[in-house]
Amino acid sequence: MTVIDNAIYVDGRRRAEPESLDVTYELLASEGGMAWIGLYRPDDAEIHSIADEFDIHPLAVDDAISAHQRPKLERYGDVLFTVLRPARYVDEDERVEFGEVHVFTGTDFVVTVRHAESPDLAKVRRRMEDTPELLRLGPEAVLYAILDQVVDEYAPVVDGLRNDIDEIEDDVFAGKPDVSRRIYQLYREVMLFQRATHPLLRMLAALRGGFDKYGVDADLRRHLRDVEDHVERIVEKVDYYRALLENALTLNATVVTERQNEEMRAMTSASLVQNEEVKKISAWAAILFAPSLVGGVYGMNFENMPELDWPFGYPMALALMATCSVVLFGVFRSRKWL
Repeated sequence: MTVIDNAIYVDGRRRAEPESLDVTYELLASEGGMAWIGLYRPDDAEIHSIADEFDIHPLAVDDAISAHQRPKLERYGDVLFTVLRPARYVDEDERVEFGEVHVFTGTDFVVTVRHAESPDLAKVRRRMEDTPELLRLGPEAVLYAILDQVVDEYAPVVDGLRNDIDEIEDDVFAGKPDVSRRIYQLYREVMLFQRATHPLLRMLAALRGGFDKYGVDADLRRHLRDVEDHVERIVEKVDYYRALLENALTLNATVVTERQNEEMRAMTSASLVQNEEVKKISAWAAILFAPSLVGGVYGMNFENMPELDWPFGYPMALALMATCSVVLFGVFRSRKWL
């Protein structure tokens, strides 16, 4: 069922609940009042039926059918076409889930077209019906209430982003390996949220600019300014969150670089120590090799070898071993290998 709620309001109170759109058109023409029609993912026939009855511009109709529009405010004659992007925060996925609602407001009608579950327009309708003094101000009051609901639903999104940014800051200093991916993903969600909230400032400024031209009630003006104040605070926070995430990216890169430098310094220090040990081992090996070589030569026991029959052959061999070792020790010591 695409028609969620369909009612005629007179002097701020619900007077009729037509069973079809055609009956709504007839009652509105005969009895006056204001029609408030709520649609959820309507088909083309319903959209065109409403467009024909209320003289809605074809460009606005095309936007309502195709959806996937950015937030905007456009006026086509006496019809004001508003596109809003409500949002909710999916904390387990750290993702902002966006909806889309189109609002057509004319002199005696309001038509809402939702393409997602949010915002909760039933809550808006109940709130307005509980305050008939506000509802009797007409379609502009309904548009205000929808804007207010969308902005109110942004508050949990802002809180969810803030909590995750706090966690990311802790992860950066803790050196968790997957923090870079988390920062990039949350940064993307913040950018998407900016695209949904920033246009509201221009939209509300445009509405404020038409207060005098369209004779907007003073009480309704105050309500709209209050919504504008809320939007400004949200936009400031979202901009701040984006800056925080950009700084987190820079800080994380610095922390990773410092950690890599520390690891490189540790590896270099270990390598230097290892090189010193290798030098010492090599030096002692060379020192011990010299006497081993002399001893090995004279230990081959051949008959024809120099100094075999010389009385001082054995002392000479020992002296040669000692001399070679002392000379090598001195050389290595001068080069600081020992």
